[in-house]
Amino acid sequence: MTTIFSQTKEGAAAFIDVETTGLSNQDEIVELAISLFQFDTDTGQILKVEDSYSGLREPSIKIPPQVIDIHGITNQDVKNEKLNKEQIAKMIDEAQVLIAHNAQFDKRFVRQLFPQVDDKLWLCSMRGINWKGKGFDSKGLEYLIKKHNISKMQTHRAQDDVDVAIKLLKQKNKKGQPYFYELIQKD
Repeated sequence: MTTIFSQTKEGAAAFIDVETTGLSNQDEIVELAISLFQFDTDTGQILKVEDSYSGLREPSIKIPPQVIDIHGITNQDVKNEKLNKEQIAKMIDEAQVLIAHNAQFDKRFVRQLFPQVDDKLWLCSMRGINWKGKGFDSKGLEYLIKKHNISKMQTHRAQDDVDVAIKLLKQKNKKGQPYFYELIQKD
């Protein structure tokens, strides 16, 4: 089997997660986390995390109370906060592929601030791996990390979600391959 990166031995990917003011297209990012990592293009083994960034951002709209209840980020937390766009853009540029757990959601918000992500290949760790076929009842991140005994510090915070998602992608399937390998397979 070959991967979509078979021209080189090592690849670079960035896992991204965002927390927002809500779910609609008018909502905005309040927290963004990104981790750039190296991986073996033949085996899908994640070799090392090269760089990580997490930051808060003050949106132009207020965070509704029901959303604060989900991620715990308050309007006071984000007051006067700005993302380090230069550092984020550098990691996006260095990555051959961008990954998120529910990439459709994250990409929609990330492109508002970083339109260059439309030029990148996006992979989804929620939909790009056949979790049901592996016997899991859900493809939700919280469920999957619990089933893999991966501990998490905070619920619905971007950097913690990125960290546990990368740990999940390092886990091996029944064939002894990392789940990440399944994401980078050629169809």
